Amino acid sequence: MRMRCFFLKALVFLLWAGWGPVSGALAADPISVFVTIAPQADVVQKIGKDRVAVQILVEPGADPHTYEPKPRQMADLAKTKIYFSIGIEFEKAKLGKIASMNPHLKVVHTDADILKYPMNGHHHGESAVHAAQAYPDPHIWLSPPLVMLQARTILKALQAADPDHRETYGANYRAFILSMVDLDKDLRAVFDRQPGAAFMVFHPSWGTFAHTYGLKQIAIETGGKAPKPAQLTELIREAKHHDIQTVFVQPQFSTKSAREIAKAIGGQVVTVDPLAMDWAAELRKIAGKMDHAGK
Repeated sequence: MRMRCFFLKALVFLLWAGWGPVSGALAADPISVFVTIAPQADVVQKIGKDRVAVQILVEPGADPHTYEPKPRQMADLAKTKIYFSIGIEFEKAKLGKIASMNPHLKVVHTDADILKYPMNGHHHGESAVHAAQAYPDPHIWLSPPLVMLQARTILKALQAADPDHRETYGANYRAFILSMVDLDKDLRAVFDRQPGAAFMVFHPSWGTFAHTYGLKQIAIETGGKAPKPAQLTELIREAKHHDIQTVFVQPQFSTKSAREIAKAIGGQVVTVDPLAMDWAAELRKIAGKMDHAGK
């Protein structure tokens, strides 16, 4: 029933986009667009293709939670037509300044109307009060169904900015949605075989992903702090309890604690990057490792 409802919703998105013929009109210049992180650039590029010139604000390897835009980026933003935000912390402090530099800039909140879950890692003694007060998890691009919602917002913004090519954007959007349906189907095929499976990560980036597929995220680090010795011992115990064989880390953070845990459980450390341009491949990578562990 859950799968049937999901595909019906996907079909509705496709129908909303319209199935008209692709326009043959050409424009002199692509639309200048800024996004916060690389996964957004991937989505915008697939919908806009050669009609958009996309720049990414958070540079590779940087932590988007604390990123400070470079002067050259601020100068480029002053000439940008659309900024696609996603709800990461630093946007609240910077978007006002960015908008003041460019009164013609259209800020599009791709996270609008998307329910975000509290960002907590479920680990070593975290209190219910702390969990309830946790910052809303901004990692909504790690859930294909939520990416479809963001894609719809991106489509509407591009069509409004460049109406002569609205049918082209619509066709690209439909192709992208179908790819997301396939990705979601493949992930569910893996995780439906191991409902409620636990997986361990260093930074709690994967809570929304876990919620989408009925998994349990166990984070090594929460609140920006590595675990203390007693907490590390508890994490090792929990990893053994859930028969976890892989500890996932990401390039933006230290791997020391993860490697200690992996050594203690006789497991492996695997790098997955939630900020990769090919974010879909990273989701498949996690699924592949968990599927192998479950056999």
